[in-house]
Amino acid sequence: MTAAPKGSSPSPPPVPSAWHALEASQVLARLEADPERGLASDEVARRLARFGPNQLPAPPRRPAWLRLLAQFHNVLIYVILVAALVTAALGHWIDTGVLMAAVVVNALIGFVQEGNAEASLDAIRRMLSLSCPVLRDGRRRSLPAEQLVPGDIVTLVSGDKVPADLRLIAARGVRVDEAALTGESLPSDKSTEAVAADTPLGDRRGLLFSGTLVVSGVATGVVVGTGRETELGRVSTLIESVETVGTPLTHQVATFSRWLAAAIIVLSLLTFAFGVLWRGQPASEMFMMVVALAASAIPEGLPAIMTITLALGVQRMAGQRAIIRHLPAVETLGSVSVICSDKTGTLTRNEMTVRRVITADAVIEVSGAGYAPVGGFEAGGEPLVPGSAPILVELGRAALLCNDASLDRDGNGPGAPWSLDGDPTEGALLTLALKAGLDQQGERRDWPRLDAIPFESEHRFMATLNRDPAGGSLILVKGAPERLFEICDRQRTAAGDSASAAGDLATSACKAATSAGEAPIDLDYWRRAVTDCGARALRVLAFAVRRVDAGQQARLDFSDIDQGFTLLGLVGSMDPPRDEAMAAVKTCHGAGITVKMITGDHAETARAIGAQLGIGLGRPALTGAEIELASDADLAQVVDDVDVFARASPEHKLRLVQALQRRGQVVAMTGDGVNDAPALRRADVGVAMGHKGTEAAKEAADMVLADDNFATIGSAVHEGRGVYDNLRKFILFMLPTNGGEALVVLAAIVFGLVLPLTPAQVLWINMVTSSTLGLALAFEPTEGDVMRRRPRPASAPLLDGFFLWRVLMVSVLMMAAALGLFLLELAGGASLETARTMAVSAVVVAEMFYLLNSRHIVNTALSREGLLGNRHALVAIASCAVLQIAFVHAGWLQAVFGTTDLSVAEWGRVILAAALVFVVAEIEKAVVRGWRRRPASARNHEGKGA
Repeated sequence: MTAAPKGSSPSPPPVPSAWHALEASQVLARLEADPERGLASDEVARRLARFGPNQLPAPPRRPAWLRLLAQFHNVLIYVILVAALVTAALGHWIDTGVLMAAVVVNALIGFVQEGNAEASLDAIRRMLSLSCPVLRDGRRRSLPAEQLVPGDIVTLVSGDKVPADLRLIAARGVRVDEAALTGESLPSDKSTEAVAADTPLGDRRGLLFSGTLVVSGVATGVVVGTGRETELGRVSTLIESVETVGTPLTHQVATFSRWLAAAIIVLSLLTFAFGVLWRGQPASEMFMMVVALAASAIPEGLPAIMTITLALGVQRMAGQRAIIRHLPAVETLGSVSVICSDKTGTLTRNEMTVRRVITADAVIEVSGAGYAPVGGFEAGGEPLVPGSAPILVELGRAALLCNDASLDRDGNGPGAPWSLDGDPTEGALLTLALKAGLDQQGERRDWPRLDAIPFESEHRFMATLNRDPAGGSLILVKGAPERLFEICDRQRTAAGDSASAAGDLATSACKAATSAGEAPIDLDYWRRAVTDCGARALRVLAFAVRRVDAGQQARLDFSDIDQGFTLLGLVGSMDPPRDEAMAAVKTCHGAGITVKMITGDHAETARAIGAQLGIGLGRPALTGAEIELASDADLAQVVDDVDVFARASPEHKLRLVQALQRRGQVVAMTGDGVNDAPALRRADVGVAMGHKGTEAAKEAADMVLADDNFATIGSAVHEGRGVYDNLRKFILFMLPTNGGEALVVLAAIVFGLVLPLTPAQVLWINMVTSSTLGLALAFEPTEGDVMRRRPRPASAPLLDGFFLWRVLMVSVLMMAAALGLFLLELAGGASLETARTMAVSAVVVAEMFYLLNSRHIVNTALSREGLLGNRHALVAIASCAVLQIAFVHAGWLQAVFGTTDLSVAEWGRVILAAALVFVVAEIEKAVVRGWRRRPASARNHEGKGA
C-alpha cells in the first residue's frame, strides 16, 4: 500500500507487500513521510479518506431470517415435513406436533451455531490496539489506532501492541513476539535493515506486524499497511474466503436421505398404481394404504436421535475439558485420519527451558520444564549438586545478572504458578539460576548493575557492568557463541589439571600446566558443542566474564567488549515438548491417525522437536518456501509422505489442509494463533487451545481444549468414535423396524389382504419406539476397542453390505412375526380389531427384543453386560411396555387407534412371535463371529469359491 502525495497519485512499490525489501529512507520517500515532524493534519485527512480507517471491515452477512430458513434445507427434513402433513391430513395432531417439534429443535440448534461461526472475524478486529503514540504536525500524540494512515510515524516500547504494519526506521534492542501470526516460538529480533523481497514472513526483520507484541527495546516505524492491507487483515481475508466443508456424517446422512426419500416416493407410486390398475382397488382406499406404507418407511426419529446423540457426546467431552462448539464435530472426530498440529504452545509448552549447560569440564543435563524452578542437574549420568560445581553457580549468576526479565509467583502457596515478565529465553536463564540455588532479588542486590548494553541483533550480544560485593567490578556478556568466541581468549575450568567429564565432547588438550580455574580457549571443543546442541534443537547462548577496576569503570562502551574475556560456558534452551503430547501422539498412531506438525519455526528446530514427539521419524521436512513453489497437484502428491512442515505461513497451512482433504483424508487442525484461524476453519475439525489460544483461533474452531492439553484430542477422538458407533447402532435398529412395518403393509397390498396395520397404528409404532427405545442407544457406552481400529474412510457409506443384509434379514423377520400372527388370528376367528392389535403389539415387542440385539453389532447380547450393561435400555424397554399396555387396554386410546383388550394367552402368542426376531438375530451374530475368527486367507478362498 502507498499513500497519496499531495496533488499526485502514489507510485506503488516493486511488490505490493515488499516494504521489507526497501531501505528505510526509500520507504519514507515513497510515502512522503517526515520522520521529524510526521504527517500534517490535512494530509492525514486525505489519506484517511483514501485508505479508510485502520480496522477490518465487517463482511456482508445473511440476515437472521435467511439463516433460519436455510436450516430447513435438508432432504431428511423435507421427508419429516411430508410425514407431518400426512399425519395432519389424518387428523393426528399429536403426531404432527411431535414431528414439527423435532424439525424446529434441529433448525434452532443449527441457527444458533451458525450465528457463532462468523465471530472469528470480530475476534481479529478486536486485536488492533486501542491507542498508540503518533507523530503529527511535529507533536507526539496518543491517538486511537483506527486513525492511523500510511506514512504515520509511530514509536513503540516494550509491552506495546503493534497497531498497524510498520517499517522500522529506528530500532534499539527490539524483539517482538510474533507467535500469534507466524508461529515462531521465540521473539524475533528486529532491525532497520532491508531483506530480499521473497524473504519468508518470519524473517522480515525490518517489519512490525499489526497485532504482535513488542517484548523489549524501543522502535520507531512508519505505517505501511492499515486495516485489510496488514498481514493480520490478509488472515481475516483468508478466513472470509475459506469454504467450510461438511462432516462425513452430514454427507452420508444427506446421501442416505435422498436415496430413502426417492425409494419411498417410487415405492408409494408403484404400489398405488398396482392396486388401482392391477387389483382394481378404489383409488381412495389405495390412497390410505399408500399413506400407511409411506408413514411406515419414513424414519421420523432420525434427526432427533442424531441431535441427542451428538449433544450427549458434547456433554461427555466437556467433562474431559474439550468444549465442542459445533455439534457435528463430535462425530467427525471419530473419522479423523490426520491431525495437523501447530507446534508452539500445542505440542510444546510455549515456555523456554534450559536443557543443557556445557562447561570446559562437563556436559550438564538440566531436568524440569517451564519457568518453575523445579528440577536438578546431572553430569556423566550422576546427580550433580550445584554447590559442588562452582562453575555452574558462576554461570548461573551470570545468567541472572545479565538479564532484564523477572520471575514471580502468582500467589504465596507452594503450588502457586510462576509467571514471567520479559523475554522467554531470559526467563529460562532465570529459572536455571534459581535451580542452581541463587536468589533473584538477593543476587541483584549484592551485585548491582552499573550500566548495560542491551541486546541488538546487529551486535548479537548483551553486556552488563556489575559491582562485585568485594568492591571490584566485572563485565558479564551473553550472546551468540560465534560472537563471544571472538572476544574470549581463555575458558573457565574447574581446576588446571582436571580431567574432562564431557563425554563425547570432552577434551583435555591445552589444560595442562595452566593456572587453576582458567585455560586457553579450545575453540574446536566449543564449536563441536554448539553443533551438538543444534542437532538437539537447542538455542545456544554463550556467557563470558572479564574483571575490571571498579575505580576506573562506571560505564560500558562497545570498545569494552573487544577482547580479554573468559568463556564461562554454553547454555542450550528450548521450548520443550509436553510429556502428555508425546503420549497422545503415540495413542493417535496406535489408532491409525497420522500426526503432522506444521510450524513457523526453522526446519532444523522443527525436525528435532518432531523426532522427540515421534513425528516424522525418518521422513524429510518440507519448508514454506518449497510449499510456495509446489502446485496444488504436486503438493497433494507429497503431502502424505511428509509429517513435518517448517516456516509455514497461514496460506501454507490452509493449502496443506486442502491438499490432505483432496487425498481423501479427514483432517483435524490444532492451533492457537491468529495464523492458524483460516486452516482451523477449513479443516474438518478445527481444534483451538482455550488457555493460550487467541480469540480468533477459538472462534474459527469447532472444538476448544480448555486445558491446552494435546492429549485431550485422543480422548475426544475416542468419544467421537463411540458417538458414530451409537449413531450406526440406532440406524441399524431403526431401519429394520421401519422396514418390517413397510413389508407388512406392502405384502397386504400385493396379496390383496386386508391391511394389518392402519396408518395411525403405524405412526403409533414409530412414535413410541423412536421416543423410547431408539433413544436408549444414544447412551450406549463406548466399546473398548475403538482406539485399536483404523479410521473409517471418509467415503465409506453409512450402510455397507453387512448392514444392508442385517436390515433386510430383520425386516423380513419382523414382517413374518406380525403378518403371520395377524393371519393366524384371523384364521382362528379373531376380530379384525383384535388381529390388528396383536400385529401392532408383535412389532413393538419385537423391537424391544431387537434393541438388546442392537447394543452390539456383532457381539452377543446373551451376557450380563449385553442384557444389563445399559440401564437406559432397560428403562426404555420398561417405558415402552407401559405405553404399549396403555395402547391396548386404555379406553381412550382404543377409541383413537381402534384397538381391543388382549388376554394373557394372546399376549403370550405376541411375545413368542416377537422372540423369533431376537433368537434368529443372535444366531446370525454367532455365525458372523465365527466367520471373522477364521484366517483371512481361508475367508478369501471361500469367498472366491462362492
